[in-house]
Amino acid sequence: MPLTRDRQIPALRVVHVRERESYDAAPIDLTDLDALYRRYAPYVGAVATRLLGRDSEVDDLVQDVFLDAMSGISRLRDPQAVKGWLAKVTVRTAMRRLRKRRLLQALQLSSEVDYQQLAAADTSPEQKAVLAKVYRVLDELPARTRVIWILRNVMSEPLHSIVELTACSQSTIQRKLRDAEQQLARELNHV
Repeated sequence: MPLTRDRQIPALRVVHVRERESYDAAPIDLTDLDALYRRYAPYVGAVATRLLGRDSEVDDLVQDVFLDAMSGISRLRDPQAVKGWLAKVTVRTAMRRLRKRRLLQALQLSSEVDYQQLAAADTSPEQKAVLAKVYRVLDELPARTRVIWILRNVMSEPLHSIVELTACSQSTIQRKLRDAEQQLARELNHV
């Protein structure tokens, strides 16, 4: 099932994401997977788009997350925690995909992606070029480092939330953020 996509995100942010939607407005039956999918697939897709940076992989990742949800949702004790739990599953699934992508790149089995297509329609060509360069640099980072940097700098997640989403200590997160910032600074100074 394709996701509904909205193109009203500010420039230099990944688009196709519905912002500030009320996902937890009404109680939901955790055994009704169709209702869970309809309510949270746009949210999972938004997180996936930002982490992966590629539209072509988002729908597959969303499907994978909900397949995981089918087997794990019964262990969730608090129905109000479903959004956070799905975010964790999404982050974990995205990291696996990023590791696989890196392996395919090392084996020269993947194709080049046009990251400029991620920019909003009203983004200047210069900003599109910078966005593409940032994602190319992120492609070179280890999956966990990339995910941590995106959670912090693109999705504006607080450190305590990143700790929970990635199962890393705060000091590890701070170190990985520093590493990513240094790599981005080195590479972007050449733009």
